[in-house]
Amino acid sequence: MRVLIADRLHASALDELASLPVEVEYAPDLTRDALVERIEHVGILVVRSTEVTADALARAKQLHLIVRAGAAYDNVDVKTASARGIYVAYTPGKNASAVAELVIGHLVCLDRRIPDAVASLRAGKWERQEFSAAEGLFGKTLGIAGFGSVGHEVATRAKAFGMDVVAWSRALSPAKAREAGVEHAKSLEELASRCHALSLHLPLTDRTRGIVNRDVLKALPERAMLINTARAGLIDHAALDEAIDARGLRVALDVRPDEPRAKTATCTPLRIPSTGRGIIYGTPHIAASTDQAQLAIAGETVRIIRAFLLQGEVPHAVNVATGTPAQFQLVLRMVDRVGTLANVLGVLKRHGLNVLHITNELFEGGAASCAKFKLASRPTEACLSEIRMFDEVLQVDAVPLPNFA
Repeated sequence: MRVLIADRLHASALDELASLPVEVEYAPDLTRDALVERIEHVGILVVRSTEVTADALARAKQLHLIVRAGAAYDNVDVKTASARGIYVAYTPGKNASAVAELVIGHLVCLDRRIPDAVASLRAGKWERQEFSAAEGLFGKTLGIAGFGSVGHEVATRAKAFGMDVVAWSRALSPAKAREAGVEHAKSLEELASRCHALSLHLPLTDRTRGIVNRDVLKALPERAMLINTARAGLIDHAALDEAIDARGLRVALDVRPDEPRAKTATCTPLRIPSTGRGIIYGTPHIAASTDQAQLAIAGETVRIIRAFLLQGEVPHAVNVATGTPAQFQLVLRMVDRVGTLANVLGVLKRHGLNVLHITNELFEGGAASCAKFKLASRPTEACLSEIRMFDEVLQVDAVPLPNFA
């Protein structure tokens, strides 16, 4: 099977993949359009920022698995992949420490204006009085929007600075917040109103696109800090520009709506606030790019590929149904012999029974196995009797499945 790595990946991953029964093609500079031409004979695809489009998936005749080596997967057309029966997996939490470190770095930079002080010194200026004006972070409140693995890591580091932490996400309950040692906000607007700095760690979905809107920005105190290391689409950037100029917001962005697709390119310069009150700092989408994070992501990528090849499992798959409409489970104990499963499946087909899921486990000694078929409807007694007629069948039963809907 061919593995195509269409982005840069730590060299340790290439070394580990060499021990697996795959042919590895490393093309770290592959673009979205070039991927369409290279994907036809690929069985496993690994990407980071390279987009996997519907056009590419239409050409992917042999593709079984896409691994997005990172903490999100919005650059993959998951809907099309699901329709074509292609697994999509990702590597959550492996870059959490790296992202959290950059968040704290941006917090300190915004408070102490470190980039401007460095630029001043490089210009031969000694502006000690100008850059001595800083509020400090101790005792201030950090709001965290999205409390997954990255949010937890940010909270830990912020508390080490003596900051109070308030968090909000749709999945975060007051009890879970207490357990994590943070305060709980009922909504994003409430979170914004209670913090001196707001850090975004939400996934980009239809529900979260533009979630940091004028109302949320208005709820932030004057001169509040806003940091986005997640996705540019979370913010209404027109509203943000207005708030920076009108209310002096201090903003640090690792992600931008106009990011170039190429790995190295020119970009639109960071805007300088027109009123001189606000601050805009930025980094070129590097939050997860420490050596430690890249090594951890590479290791998890290989683990996913190995599990798929050797165990038939896909850790962190994002497009496998968590529930099915199965009403019954057919439990079949049988002699492990060629053709037994095929015979049983033939009977189920003749009786119009749709099989939604199959597992088969072999017992020690290799003489017998137990197969379980999740079915959309109840098998008739005639169907069960026909299955029992096979010499290889030891026992078969239809067991109703509980309805948890």
